[in-house]
Amino acid sequence: MSDPRRVGLFLVMLVLAGCSHRKEKPALEYMPNMAYSPAVKAQNEDPFHPGRSAMRVPVEGTVPRGFTPYRYALADSLAAQRDLVNPLPRTADVLGRGQRVYMTYCVVCHGPKGDGQGYIVPKFPMPPSLLSAKVSGWPDGRIYHVITRGQNLMPSYASQILPEDRWAAIHYVRALERSAHPSPADLKAAGMSDSLNAIAPGDSTSTTRTEGGKP
Repeated sequence: MSDPRRVGLFLVMLVLAGCSHRKEKPALEYMPNMAYSPAVKAQNEDPFHPGRSAMRVPVEGTVPRGFTPYRYALADSLAAQRDLVNPLPRTADVLGRGQRVYMTYCVVCHGPKGDGQGYIVPKFPMPPSLLSAKVSGWPDGRIYHVITRGQNLMPSYASQILPEDRWAAIHYVRALERSAHPSPADLKAAGMSDSLNAIAPGDSTSTTRTEGGKP
């Protein structure tokens, strides 16, 4: 009967010998054309389809998973303002998020107050004021459509701003409009007078009167 220690040593040496052996080439290759296919850069011409790029474009009508396409064309502003409703609640967190988006993408043209006095003015044409009666009267869906599709000199921001961030920015625009045109209830809550004759100190339009009604 052989010594167990010798048998164990022989098995260890056999395993080590097997691990040290390297196969430079497999014994059998199945479909070698797939394993050793020629590399083609995406921007180069497809050798099998002359005149076309090697990079494949998506099939027409397909969209990425989890992506909802925007179904309104540029001219469909009235349909967008009728159908689209802001899904976000007007909370402090949403307003803070909207402020960050506005101060990143919108402030350069529309200005910190939304009055059109952005950093690019007057080098570029002044955009319409977001505080005007026209824009203030637009539904949220109309503003969302303008952000998504663009309007006049304003380009589309669909690729820069996520849909939920667009809605948050709209809430912040509403806050800017309300701060520019506060209601009597807003003034009362802030401890300010709602009188039309109340003028801030230092205003050039203010008039100081003395006894007798003479300035």
